[in-house]
Amino acid sequence: MQCLITFIGDSMRKKFKRQEYARYKKLGMKWRRPRGKTSKMRRYEAGKPAMPSIGYGSPKLKRGLHPSGFKDVLVRNMSELESLDPDTEAGRISATIGKKKKEVMLNKASELGIKILNK
Repeated sequence: MQCLITFIGDSMRKKFKRQEYARYKKLGMKWRRPRGKTSKMRRYEAGKPAMPSIGYGSPKLKRGLHPSGFKDVLVRNMSELESLDPDTEAGRISATIGKKKKEVMLNKASELGIKILNK
């Protein structure tokens, strides 16, 4: 079962590069904001890598969802599992649940048509 929200397009998924990442290997690719007084990147000059801004954000309907498009809900017992909406929510079985109870919950979820994220 596919959630409708997965069909909403993503905005640009850009990898933002750290200033002078290619010059020094020790800097790595992880983003750090340029803070230099004369930094060309901080001043948004042409020809320099882009910096993160609000326009690169994901669509509001898709924000905070699992990549499958379902809302991620932690399930601690059978009644919580039965209360899930199979069209919009997917369950994640709690780590405190034992092996036997987890198998029972997985069988019940497949009967109800509920997606479980950590089988």
